[in-house]
Amino acid sequence: MTTVAVLGSTGSIGTQTLEVVRAQQDKFQIESLAAWSSLELLVAQVREFRPKQVAIGREDLFDELRRLVPSGTEVLTGPIGFDELAKTADVIVNGVVGFAGLGVTLSSLSAGKRLALANKESLIAAGPLVQPMRAIPGAELIPVDSEHCALHQCLRADLELGNSSRYLRELVLTASGGPFRGWSREQLESVTVNDALNHPTWSMGPKITIDSSTLMNKGLEVIEAHELFGVGYDDIKVVVHPQSIVHSMASFVDGTTIAQLSQPDMRLPIGYALAFPERIDTEFGALDWDAAISMDFEPPNLHRFPCLGLAFDAGRLGETAPAWLNGANEAAVAGFLQGAISWTGIAAAISASLEKYDGERADCVESVIRADRRGRECVENLLADKRAKNV
Repeated sequence: MTTVAVLGSTGSIGTQTLEVVRAQQDKFQIESLAAWSSLELLVAQVREFRPKQVAIGREDLFDELRRLVPSGTEVLTGPIGFDELAKTADVIVNGVVGFAGLGVTLSSLSAGKRLALANKESLIAAGPLVQPMRAIPGAELIPVDSEHCALHQCLRADLELGNSSRYLRELVLTASGGPFRGWSREQLESVTVNDALNHPTWSMGPKITIDSSTLMNKGLEVIEAHELFGVGYDDIKVVVHPQSIVHSMASFVDGTTIAQLSQPDMRLPIGYALAFPERIDTEFGALDWDAAISMDFEPPNLHRFPCLGLAFDAGRLGETAPAWLNGANEAAVAGFLQGAISWTGIAAAISASLEKYDGERADCVESVIRADRRGRECVENLLADKRAKNV
């Protein structure tokens, strides 16, 4: 029986992880659950799965949580509580959103645990800090998203042979293209918030849905792939694949390309990470090969979707540049959702912020957080100036 700790249990990744565990109760047992503030759902999860420990991020909810959970359940609170739970089980699922998830990543790897990682900031912004932790005995990092799970599977044979890069030519990440694939520059100038939130394939939160529409999400995944698999940016490509059936590919020196195919269903990469190196007997994301399936591929248009190129630029700069990019992007997306800038203004604001990047080294958590904050502040100052001019 594999024990599992789910941090961020009330979010999208967390609830789908519990769906996988519910379907495989003979294989997985919930050891710990943690959420930041969704008290009612967290209590319901605790009552169903009976973990030994539970944590709530907001300290003002501690007493109420302790009153509502079954007696004998250990209750913790705050970031320290999250970090403690990151050491409690065989597999730690990090579904925490934002920089709050970095401590979970570092704690689980330092304890020599398998980390099922859905928290993007851990690798995008803090990759140089996470990499040394992966060498700790017992520590294992399995990505929990469709693209990097696909690449992990495509590289699996060579990884098992110890040849993870010897025969690899390039990694190919697929992108759905978002809701604006094929739109003209003129059409993109008039994109509304509702337009951008209407994703044709995936159901996601507002921020990541906007990132998908600008292709920034794919750019961040390029940085993540570089950190996960140690492949240079010149050997990572992105192709647009609107059906979202091929989730990514790996091409090798002999001309072979290996791809991972499934319906878009996050429970598949979650189950893969929980069971690795085995596979669980479910059909999450299974394709119906008796039905006709058509697949299209095309290169991304970097002129209409410049955020993808900006992510490559920040990745090549390295050190704290990806953290700076991450902060700038979050501020720009927030500005768009609030009506402060246009959809095309997102890329313009990020580009202006990156021009002010100071080149700080990523040698500690504080430097990464500082870079994220400064990238964010550059965009916020730009938006404030824009508002002042319009008054």
